Amino acid sequence: MAVVTVTYPVISHQKNAASAEKSRDTAQNGPSGPAVLPSKHPTAKTTAKPTKVPGTVSSKPPTVAPSKTPSSKPTSAPTTTEPTATTPPTKPEPSIDETAAGPAVAGSCSGVVIKPGQNAQAVVNSQPVGSTLCFAAGLHRISQTIRPKANMTIASSARAVLTGSVPLTSWAKSGALWVSRGALPAAYGKSGQCEDNKANICHLREQVYLDGTHLTRVASAAAVKAGTFYADYAANAIYLGSNPAGHAVEMAKTATAIESNQPGVTVRGLTIEHFASPAQAGALVSGPGWTVKANEVRWNKSVGLMLVKANNARIDRNLVHHNGQLGLGQYNSLKANVTRNVITSNNTDGFWIADWESGGMKSTRSSGTVSGNLIRANKGVGLWADVADDGRVISSNKITGNAADGIRFEISRNGVIENNTITGNGFGTGRGSGTSLWDGGGINVNTSTNVTIRNNTVSGNVNGISIQSRTRGDGPWGRYLLRNVHVTGNTIGMTGGTQSTGMVQNSGAEVPAGQLTFSGNRYLLDKLAAQRFAKFGTKLNAVGWRSAGLDTTGSFLTS
Repeated sequence: MAVVTVTYPVISHQKNAASAEKSRDTAQNGPSGPAVLPSKHPTAKTTAKPTKVPGTVSSKPPTVAPSKTPSSKPTSAPTTTEPTATTPPTKPEPSIDETAAGPAVAGSCSGVVIKPGQNAQAVVNSQPVGSTLCFAAGLHRISQTIRPKANMTIASSARAVLTGSVPLTSWAKSGALWVSRGALPAAYGKSGQCEDNKANICHLREQVYLDGTHLTRVASAAAVKAGTFYADYAANAIYLGSNPAGHAVEMAKTATAIESNQPGVTVRGLTIEHFASPAQAGALVSGPGWTVKANEVRWNKSVGLMLVKANNARIDRNLVHHNGQLGLGQYNSLKANVTRNVITSNNTDGFWIADWESGGMKSTRSSGTVSGNLIRANKGVGLWADVADDGRVISSNKITGNAADGIRFEISRNGVIENNTITGNGFGTGRGSGTSLWDGGGINVNTSTNVTIRNNTVSGNVNGISIQSRTRGDGPWGRYLLRNVHVTGNTIGMTGGTQSTGMVQNSGAEVPAGQLTFSGNRYLLDKLAAQRFAKFGTKLNAVGWRSAGLDTTGSFLTS
């Protein structure tokens, strides 16, 4: 592996997002080609001391004889030093995994017992502020949202399951299908944006489950087959493609399991499933000062776990998976800490992957720390801070295999993104997806101010780090602008496909010189001549990146 060291201030590529649809500036970037996932993640077996060559980067990296000790040889040309092999630095990774989160780590519960079949809210109403209520083992059908009083604990040490679904037991044969009538509500309006914007059915809430298995909703009775269903709201009929005889068929009905604006509540050790929340609303909704710990929140229609005006909430060691739209949402909640959660496989119901609120976690008008989480295989952005987040710290998370950006920091300010491991993100296909820097990468900073990106490992993503300046209008602090972004000390792997790192901007969103700096980063490349960098529409190789004043203290490594 060869190393060349360089240093300069930097500026990045950017994109026009005045509307929800992504508009690419093909004049700057050219057409987007197909995403190619490298056959190998770039791995550095050795690093080396930089070769210092005034003003240039050698297209032929210096070779290292493995059996010889590196030495310096004076010549009439500028002095060069052969690289010295060293062990690459390792980045901290979160300790959390599926076995260290969820009800298995909830601990005991001692208090008033709620048994299956009891009205949980009636029990809450009968108890004073600060009481502890313990759900007994078994399935608890929640037909009325539980609204805790201040400082109550709602918990289980017995893996109690709270479900928002109702059984569907009356079925009749209808041609090749089976039909059940009378369970649906009246038709209602659409909310949210779907990946399939022609059928537009992702917003429909009454999900159906066969023996606990999530069935796929289709847009007409004619499209129904085994494993799918169609809900005809006008006729109040549900059509099933699988014979329901001898099987448990259930339909999500209750919107929310637990929600209250009372402070100091603890929710612990519960499994919360099959709730029918509308888009952008949660099955479990935290209030101010809440502790939400060691729960499993799964297979709900829209958002699994939502924070609304939940200042100082603590969200810790939860399993949040297979929710229809988003795993975890945070709105207008300051100093909330999201730590050691496992957030995986969310957006099961087809919300727009590239550019709407779907995937792992999204926050708006909020602050706090997101640390030590595993955010994996979500159909959307892994972790998204968007619209006036202020003071967000994103640290020591493992973010891998998400369909859109690993981390997206958009029209926000005062962010720190550090010590994260971000791999294999951004290879989703469909509406709005692509491979240019307009489409994002492992880390995407969009029209934000005062952002530091440091000491992350970013490899094997559709792109490395994408910095975008767009015309985005005004926010609570005035005009949204891309300013004062520092990218330092990161390891950025780009070895295949169209992977690149850099900046894009649309007309009207120019960035003054000196506002974007790259320094001391370590780039793992397939070859130095590859155009793996871009500055406002100009594609560059390693030599051009440094010559453009970007990362003069960085190093470029090839294998």
